Amino acid sequence: MSRDSFLQQATTAVPEFKVISEQFLRKYTIAGKSESCTRNYLMQISKMVLHFKCSPLELSIDQMEEYLFEIQLNEKPSRSSFKHLVYGLRTLFTMFKNQELYLALPSIKGSKALPVVFSQQEIKTLLNTPKLLKHRVLFAVIYDCGLRISEVVNLRIEDLDFDRKQIHIRQSKHKKDRYVPMSDLTIKGFHKYLQTVCPESWVFNGKIRGQQLSRTGIRHAFRATVNKAGIKKNVCIHTLRHSYATHLLEMGLDIVSVKNQMGHAEIRTTMMYLHIAQSNPNAGFSPLSRIYPNV
Repeated sequence: MSRDSFLQQATTAVPEFKVISEQFLRKYTIAGKSESCTRNYLMQISKMVLHFKCSPLELSIDQMEEYLFEIQLNEKPSRSSFKHLVYGLRTLFTMFKNQELYLALPSIKGSKALPVVFSQQEIKTLLNTPKLLKHRVLFAVIYDCGLRISEVVNLRIEDLDFDRKQIHIRQSKHKKDRYVPMSDLTIKGFHKYLQTVCPESWVFNGKIRGQQLSRTGIRHAFRATVNKAGIKKNVCIHTLRHSYATHLLEMGLDIVSVKNQMGHAEIRTTMMYLHIAQSNPNAGFSPLSRIYPNV
């Protein structure tokens, strides 16, 4: 079920939640928060609303703690649902001045776990596995340019600059634009894909031409590819981005350039990858250029 579907069901089941969610969305948008972040928070709050069939502002502390306890027990190691719910409720209770529930929320400790990454050989295997040209190009550009899933979904045809070998990422996380380099191999794949598929507006269309490919569709295709490739690591589509940063450092790109290509707001976020790879100064490049040097 999509994020919007949970919200729609919650507002239907609890009509007063419609006003609350609209105010939440409006204030978060005015504050400059990303749409993806806001929707994730609202989805987790909507699940809680559907569970109790009442407004989150009407919950008792015991009810809220019981629900958080159940999520904590059943969550995957990333605990993303738990964190999104706590952050969302923290914002909601602040917004509606419910200090009692706000103070009852747990603190969230930052994870010190290092991300899983693919080897260079696993990247080659992954990119050769999908039967559909669309999926081969999709996974190649996510890895080759270190894109977030939201960035590849929002990629438009006019954002591809083949002459300068760059992709223009517009208004991504932290409302920042950036340019990222892409390899000749990715450009070659794009040319073949665009001539064969002829997408409209968005580079990657969904089942209906002219509409964006969904995040759910990307994740489903990636899981199927990983399984077919026989890779046993605990990975997700974001692992391609983790691998991008790690491989760039291993190939010699300096940490500041990696930060800029990743679109990180702070260098300390990028420095996590120094625990996985060794870095040496070098000029900026995209990783597929080194993996396939003769293309």
